[in-house]
Amino acid sequence: MTLEEQGALFEEALLQTRIAVLEGTLLRRVADEVFEMAAAYQSDGTAFLRTGDRVNALAGFAYGFGWLDAGSRLGLLESPAAHPPDAADVCIPDSLAARLDEKTNRYRRMLHSALTMVEAGPDEASPLRAGAEVLHSAAHSWYADGVEHLNAGDLAGALARFSYGYAWLDAGVRAGLFRVTGERGLFTV
Repeated sequence: MTLEEQGALFEEALLQTRIAVLEGTLLRRVADEVFEMAAAYQSDGTAFLRTGDRVNALAGFAYGFGWLDAGSRLGLLESPAAHPPDAADVCIPDSLAARLDEKTNRYRRMLHSALTMVEAGPDEASPLRAGAEVLHSAAHSWYADGVEHLNAGDLAGALARFSYGYAWLDAGVRAGLFRVTGERGLFTV
């Protein structure tokens, strides 16, 4: 799927997504924020794409889709489908190769650090504890998949996976499922 197709798919997905939490409930603010983050990164990705910054467009779309999918998994959002990254057809021109390399490796380091700087916040007996474990596991899995793509020389695929996984972790922090035990600057709190 091309970046242009990803942007169009993302726009359509947002139009079809609804907030699943009732107005006035305690989790409604969290649901609103998760949706707003997804929408903001769809908008950012589209703006980057218009200016020719395909590296940041790729990262923006993948990160935004991660917020959308994590919000759905948490039950905060109702979205018609999941949108895991597939950057196989993403064309990053040679003129952006250095930027892609730098951003991919930086996101790898940041996500690796972020994974070690959170711990489940809810009590062990709470069902939300299992939710924290699901989100942490998803972020870790996408990190590992990103490393495999990076080692295979697929930097675009790796960046998409690191960005997508990072969103799952950030959504968990925003939803109160994780406590940040290290550098808070690594998270969107």
